[in-house]
Amino acid sequence: MRIDIVTALPDLVAGPLEHSIIQRAQRKGLVDIRVHDLRHFTDDKHRTIDDYPFGGGGGMVLKPEPLFACIEAIRAEWAEQADSDELGGGEEVIYLSPDGEVLDQPLANVLSMRKRLLLVAGHYKGIDQRVRDTLITREVSIGDYVLSGGEIPALVLTDALIRLLPGVLGDAQSALSDSFQDGLLDAPNYTRPAEFRGQAVPDVLLSGDHDRIHAWREAERLRRTRERRPDLLD
Repeated sequence: MRIDIVTALPDLVAGPLEHSIIQRAQRKGLVDIRVHDLRHFTDDKHRTIDDYPFGGGGGMVLKPEPLFACIEAIRAEWAEQADSDELGGGEEVIYLSPDGEVLDQPLANVLSMRKRLLLVAGHYKGIDQRVRDTLITREVSIGDYVLSGGEIPALVLTDALIRLLPGVLGDAQSALSDSFQDGLLDAPNYTRPAEFRGQAVPDVLLSGDHDRIHAWREAERLRRTRERRPDLLD
């Protein structure tokens, strides 16, 4: 998978990509992540990327010219890669926006199957609508709240996708048993020691009886989901 992130704040994005699972996935060659500074696609001496909105109102809007130039340049690279890419695969140009479709596990599963993703991180009051109408193929929100920009949502989406790629996690079953993967929350998890400060691990987990353990975990998943997220059961 190749992921391109377009941002006005590349340093904000670059740091988290150099740690933990995302870093290991890159080192293994399982994902190619490229961060693009939007200011490099301007043509004025001040490297202007934003302007006041027509019609008045507070805030600033990212201009269409640098976004068109950047996105079109990346898509041209994609086209060159696709000529020699035996696998092919889907492509998406995603705008991280609070009014997009809300990111959930099923959507993450779908997007993890794409071959190339371009993530556009908005800032200020967002991006010029003409970019959204012409170049964006999907809009994604990480929740019903507003952040200062789309950089953190882009990182959230990137992390959610990369851990689903084959070979990224040491145990492939780990991702399949995560919360929301089949509509339920995960069961409680315990590790050594078997007793800590008077609290013991449930006996069933120490029994070695895999059928009983599976049944206990399924029951706990239902109980936890019913208590914490009954909407998921609906």
